[in-house]
Amino acid sequence: MSRLSDGVRLAVGTLTTVPVPAPRRIDRHVAGVAMTLGPLAALPLAATAGLIVAGGVACGLPALATAALALGAVAWGSRGLHLDGLADTADGLGASYDRAKALDVMRRGDSGPTGVATLVFVLLIQVGALAGAIADGHGIVSVVLAVLCGRCVLSLCCARGVPSARPVGLGATVAGSVPIAVSAAVFAIAAAGAALAPGLPWWRGLAAVVLGYAAAAMLLGRCVQRIGGVTGDVLGGCVEAAVAAALLAIA
Repeated sequence: MSRLSDGVRLAVGTLTTVPVPAPRRIDRHVAGVAMTLGPLAALPLAATAGLIVAGGVACGLPALATAALALGAVAWGSRGLHLDGLADTADGLGASYDRAKALDVMRRGDSGPTGVATLVFVLLIQVGALAGAIADGHGIVSVVLAVLCGRCVLSLCCARGVPSARPVGLGATVAGSVPIAVSAAVFAIAAAGAALAPGLPWWRGLAAVVLGYAAAAMLLGRCVQRIGGVTGDVLGGCVEAAVAAALLAIA
């Protein structure tokens, strides 16, 4: 039970702004639990975004403004952690084919032109796709599904066999910490749940999860090839890529 409670604390404390006590212990087992429970930790964010969409529709706000408010709340509720990771990952991949130089760029924390452009384009895709879903009458289920799908891919990115790009840091703690069977189970549960999502054809919900995972897997594979594995920034980038792809599939 201590491992589970520490994993819950690590997941909630890392992925959201919800105040929780610090984990009593952090090791690879606790890290694996945390990455597996990422979708559950993000439930308050998904629920908040759904409520904002419902409120925006009820008040007659433009779909684009409602989408921006909902996704902005998710970003605020996660401290912009994943967006920052996306920008840093883009800067690293665009900076140099030299692994050490790419990692150094990602470590700096400031955003260069590649990171800023990537961030803008991905946010435009997310907001535009969600606005389309809102206009079609299924914005609430769309944003909830996409936010949760984005956190489900954390178990994929931290599955056994995926190396860490650095010997220290968040990536080193969580890399390879999730058993492959557990990662596969998370995908299966996410796909089944999305297929049963109310207000959507079963195939559209399923497509959202499949494409979300595909986008994250493509970015993950590129990072393993270029920088040697995952970092905390790569995890954030994969989350945002999955959210964007899931929303596109639904819209």
